[in-house]
Amino acid sequence: MVNTRPPKIDELLKIDPYLHDFQDEISRRYGVFLDYQHRIDECGGMEAFTTSYKEFGLNVQPDNSVKGLEWAPAAEKLALIGDFNNWDQNANVYKKEEHGKWSLTVPASSDGSCAIPHNSVIKIAVSRNGQTHFKLSPWATYVTCPNPKETVIYHQNFWNPSEKYQLKEKRPARPASLRIYEAHVGISSYEGKINTYRAFADDVLPRIKNQGYNAIQLMAVMEHVYYASFGYQVSNFFAVSSRCGTPEDLKYLVDKAHSLGIFMLLDVVHSHASKNVEDGLNQWDGSNGGYFHDNARGFHNLWDSRLFDYTQIETLRLLLSNVRWWVEEYGFDGFRFDGVTSMIYHSHGMSEQSSTNDSFSGGYPMYFGLNADTDSLVYLMLANDFLHKKYPFMVTIAEEVSGMPGICRPVEEGGQGFDYRLAMALPDMWIKILKHTSDEDWKINDIVFNLENRRYAEKHVAYAESHDQALVGDKTIAFWLMDKEMYDFMSTDSPLTPIIERGLSLHKLIRLITLGLGGEAWLNFIGNEFGHPEWLDFPRVGNGESFHYARRQFNLVDAEYLRYKFLNNWDREMMQLEERTGFLHKGYAYTSWKHDGDKVVVFERGGLVFVINLHPNKSFADYSIGVNNPGSYHIALNSDDAQFGGHSRVNNDTKFHTFDDGYAGRRHRLQVYIPCRSAIVLEKDEE
Repeated sequence: MVNTRPPKIDELLKIDPYLHDFQDEISRRYGVFLDYQHRIDECGGMEAFTTSYKEFGLNVQPDNSVKGLEWAPAAEKLALIGDFNNWDQNANVYKKEEHGKWSLTVPASSDGSCAIPHNSVIKIAVSRNGQTHFKLSPWATYVTCPNPKETVIYHQNFWNPSEKYQLKEKRPARPASLRIYEAHVGISSYEGKINTYRAFADDVLPRIKNQGYNAIQLMAVMEHVYYASFGYQVSNFFAVSSRCGTPEDLKYLVDKAHSLGIFMLLDVVHSHASKNVEDGLNQWDGSNGGYFHDNARGFHNLWDSRLFDYTQIETLRLLLSNVRWWVEEYGFDGFRFDGVTSMIYHSHGMSEQSSTNDSFSGGYPMYFGLNADTDSLVYLMLANDFLHKKYPFMVTIAEEVSGMPGICRPVEEGGQGFDYRLAMALPDMWIKILKHTSDEDWKINDIVFNLENRRYAEKHVAYAESHDQALVGDKTIAFWLMDKEMYDFMSTDSPLTPIIERGLSLHKLIRLITLGLGGEAWLNFIGNEFGHPEWLDFPRVGNGESFHYARRQFNLVDAEYLRYKFLNNWDREMMQLEERTGFLHKGYAYTSWKHDGDKVVVFERGGLVFVINLHPNKSFADYSIGVNNPGSYHIALNSDDAQFGGHSRVNNDTKFHTFDDGYAGRRHRLQVYIPCRSAIVLEKDEE
């Protein structure tokens, strides 16, 4: 293998000169990437390779016969069984082919119809070493649990409806600014139940559109047997989660989102897989290997799951075809790749001394040393390179916390090719502050530093909280702020207690400053836009199989007499301000003022001036702030407005005129009134 220099590596080195010392390792990785591309070319090329779902699994032919193809290198016999052949293991036996593959043809019935009825139960009998196990095809597109009260084992259903839903709507353009609504269909009802794709499409999509979001990151779509895994223990990679509906129902959801101009991102889990044997990929061919490493590398001890062997060409076939499947079959526009940090390090981002997260304090040698997993990095390069060349609209987001250089730079530069990475340190910062620091002791300089501390020229998705912070054992920011008082004092008819007043104010300010300073895109987890109380806990034995905490209580924000509407209004106006001005994609913010004593932060971004006062009790009249552009300014957003639960201490009609004397390193000066625990966003008047 030739040590090949990426053709545009000079761009990467210009962005980060510290990488000069590691360009040999970057070039080595790129050489491995080219080697795998060559191997894929030898398998027929990327186009055929990534559409292997048309060949593998079970596919109905034009004459209604069914062709089957599987890769099961350790198996000694494969047979297709099911209701259609009375579960006879000798009726439809696969033929052994080269390279561990097995083929099958099931002729059409005498009347010309498909011999396998639509939605009938099928399995593959896999025999090895005298033992036979009934398995599900790795390429299964629909699997169900027929009686969840009696068994948790899923069956494969032969999905071949007479009429398939055809996607009709045009894909929306790739947004310049991503405002992402992270959603989970199952929990999206206020009722104690698992919600459906169609109910989400009809009832929740209009809310998301009205709120000003232009993208949805849909979680827990790939089939997962264990509901409480939040979709992160995937058992069937080509199958939609059947507890929420059928494949046609999911297409309806995506189509309706597109009709509303909403960009659809799928939460894809290629970092690990469920260890289920009966209905997952684990021991598919009777061995511990196959798609996974057949040694210690094949097991994630903390997550209790299996790890892919990305050096196997058939593993690459499965996974690269998988991302294409979700784009072609269901119309998704992009992906959020889960668990990237776990993938790209042999330690999986865990400390050697304990099961806690690594501090990633090793600097650049850590990123390019022996702990970095070349196989995983190259798989991500292959996936991103293919997706972005095939689909110009494509957006990919990495769940990556270590700061690996180049994750969000093009593959031609020696990067991994993602468009964004999640700014995962930000929600951790806010939870730590709310848990351990009194308001008077907030370190404004530290907060601003953490919000702005990200790799230059690599775009980040900012968020104050996501699903991670809401899971049982933790709680939403709103509940950290207001806790049990949310049960008794969120009615507008009840007293505005100091705790509720503080909670409403800080909830708004935390989200605004994170939106303004934290990244080039924004993410909100379903329900947090209106300050959803409590936490998330899925039905399980430990809670009596209760759905009480596995739902989103939209009824709270719909009730006009409850204060949740104030937070919802604020979130909507923030999103609509960004939609109108596009400040997220108009470069970095310039922070001119961060005062620990006053607890005031001032920054400019995209032509707007953000003034945020986090002080618990000090208001400031005629407070001087610096701005770069002279002229007259008006209030574009005011957190103290009555519609946001504020006290209306600031007149929204006020005009602010610049003084010619500079201030805080800026050319001009404004004077503003900024009450305690409030924020205003100023916009320059049109001339």
